[in-house]
Amino acid sequence: MMEGASTYQAVQAVGPGRLELARKPLRDPGPGHVRIRVEACGVCHSDSGTVEGMFPIDWPRVPGHEVVGKIDMLGSNVQGWAVGQRVGVGFLGGACGYCEFCRNGDLVHCRNQEFTGIHQDGGYAEVLLAKASGLISIPDNLSSVDAAPLLCAGLTTFSALRNSPAKPGDLVAVLGIGGLGHLGVQYARHMGFRVAAIARGAEKVDLAKKLGAHHYIDSGAVNPAEALLGLGGAKVILITASGGKTVAETFKGLRIVVFAPVAGRPAR
Repeated sequence: MMEGASTYQAVQAVGPGRLELARKPLRDPGPGHVRIRVEACGVCHSDSGTVEGMFPIDWPRVPGHEVVGKIDMLGSNVQGWAVGQRVGVGFLGGACGYCEFCRNGDLVHCRNQEFTGIHQDGGYAEVLLAKASGLISIPDNLSSVDAAPLLCAGLTTFSALRNSPAKPGDLVAVLGIGGLGHLGVQYARHMGFRVAAIARGAEKVDLAKKLGAHHYIDSGAVNPAEALLGLGGAKVILITASGGKTVAETFKGLRIVVFAPVAGRPAR
């Protein structure tokens, strides 16, 4: 986009399954919002919900919720952010700060939170208007292209592992080595877990090992639960791929946990 331009280019959904390249008027950010010059935007499977009209959206709508760019204008009442600062915008568009969930610190379940690419235009564009409360600071040593997918696929898998009961040295299994799973394997390895990657077919074994997996289990050749139990049983299984039968079978590979009696309660 040229400096001083009054419009910017975007890819927008204009009807179920219909995308078009368009020029949109450049607008100043409103109170509590910032304007961002987009440098990178990931393509997430959830974007198809916008493109196919499965989400409650108003046409036209620009998809994209893994956005990284630099702030080029601040709206009124924005504090803590600066023009030129590199930031990220994820699926959650920004908490209100005053509903009962926000007052309890549960920002994820804010009753008034809008979703990027659904309630407001997303990052398939040169410019994005975003709520300041939904911004994420991006470190200088992380490129925009590398950072963008972390705002959805990366956050999903990292949060699951961070909040799990697994400790360094425990066996953690990652089912599915795709858009989410390839990040989950890397996180798990760097968190100090013993990592078992599970996928169908032998063609992903080299990728799994390159990402940091200690073990690769081909669910098309062996029973994944039996393989996990042969490794001592998994403390956590991170599911990143659909497939009801495989998922149900894999959970049988969880390590059995025995609880000691407490205050007269029987062991389980």
